[in-house]
Amino acid sequence: SPPLDKAMVCFGNMFIELPKAQTKEMLQKDQESLDEEINNLRKELRVKVNRLFEAQGKAELKGFNLNPMTAEEMKLINRILEG
Repeated sequence: SPPLDKAMVCFGNMFIELPKAQTKEMLQKDQESLDEEINNLRKELRVKVNRLFEAQGKAELKGFNLNPMTAEEMKLINRILEG
């Protein structure tokens, strides 16, 4: 088993032992990159859907420009609901 300050990380079909701090930093950067990509895709989707509706002569979707709550906002909501 790896030492306490190391983590086994799978890259493709290989396992590599890396320091936990470096592994955590890599995962956080990956998550930030994925979150940014998801947000960009959502923005592009809104534009494309609006263009589609416009081309079909339909009214713009109501409430379609809403943004999802962040994880922090959801935690606060859950705390409030739990009392």
